[in-house]
Amino acid sequence: MNRPYYLPALGIVNALGSGIDEVAQGLFRGDTRGMVLEDGWLPAVPARVGRVRGTLPEIPLALSDYTSRNNRLLLAALAQIRADVDEAIARFGRDRVGIVLGTSTSGIAEGEAAIAALRNDGRLPPDYRYVQQELGSPAMFLSRLLEVGGPAYCVSTACTSSAKAFVSARRLLRHGLCDAVLVGGVDSLCKLTINGFAALESVSTDLCNPMSRKRKGINIGEGAALFLMCGDESDIAFLGAGESSDAYHISAPHPEGAGAETAMRAALADAGLSAGDVDYLNMHATATPKNDEMESRAISRVFPEGIPASGTKPLTGHTLGAAGALELGLCWLALRSGRLPPHVWDGEADPALPTLRLVGTGQELSTTSNRICMSNSFAFGGSNASLLIGDAR
Repeated sequence: MNRPYYLPALGIVNALGSGIDEVAQGLFRGDTRGMVLEDGWLPAVPARVGRVRGTLPEIPLALSDYTSRNNRLLLAALAQIRADVDEAIARFGRDRVGIVLGTSTSGIAEGEAAIAALRNDGRLPPDYRYVQQELGSPAMFLSRLLEVGGPAYCVSTACTSSAKAFVSARRLLRHGLCDAVLVGGVDSLCKLTINGFAALESVSTDLCNPMSRKRKGINIGEGAALFLMCGDESDIAFLGAGESSDAYHISAPHPEGAGAETAMRAALADAGLSAGDVDYLNMHATATPKNDEMESRAISRVFPEGIPASGTKPLTGHTLGAAGALELGLCWLALRSGRLPPHVWDGEADPALPTLRLVGTGQELSTTSNRICMSNSFAFGGSNASLLIGDAR
């Protein structure tokens, strides 16, 4: 069994709100008001998206080259845990604090605007910088903002990006390269991804409806989740992780969920746990026909006795590269409160899928449970990751 590391602080912003208290309130009541229909994303029809509401903090003038909505989302999450981060820097030293983030969009929206200006005006906007959209930009921005000298980089493996960031962050701690790591993910809405999924016939203008026989596809969302990970014991521990790469198809998952099953079993083995030890599963549950089919089959094999499970994307949208960290954050909130995120759907089960124990509104963690949560993330190309967190032991 691996030595556990700990997650003492979480900053989070998404369609449910900003900060752990506001996000938790929306999460446990199944609030879908942040999932809005907006024009302008697709050529002919509106798109339903998970929009972060409210005003985001401005990028400091000295770092204006990094200005993007993506980095402003990240800055909003950082502000919520800045005191914890500053304390870690003061305690361990700037060169002992690392940064590992997952993203799939970075500042692509700013690149889209620049290309539109080039097409319309014949020149790029004077304030456009390529670094705004470079995939490593969030980690570079955060490193320079905090003036830390530890390893700082981004992982970009589509929808598993920020889940895999946790594996990398733990590795930095385990090998003594860092004493604390800021780890998480961030993605912002942009036309490239929304139109890309639309081209695959994978988006729905209706609220996404995971595990339903009427499911039509995903809703794209935006958000950021940023954890502090370190070796100092605190209430919630990072217990284990599992990864796999089945490489079944460039965009379709393995129909039986072979890679998903491997990732879940690897996470259990990494943590020294059995399936019966886990009390809640946050599913990837994109509400696409193929994902929900394969994931439900994999879950039924790994958890043959059943497990309380929910897909939370009807509340946040699919936040792509940020989804792994954001949904682990929802598990963190479940442990903190003793409540479980509800599965919001139409209640019409697909008879072709294995029956799952989907969480209802108001359901709580059992008082006799082990208080362990698993979070699944799956991506194009057969990239799969499962993470486990729980009470410190």
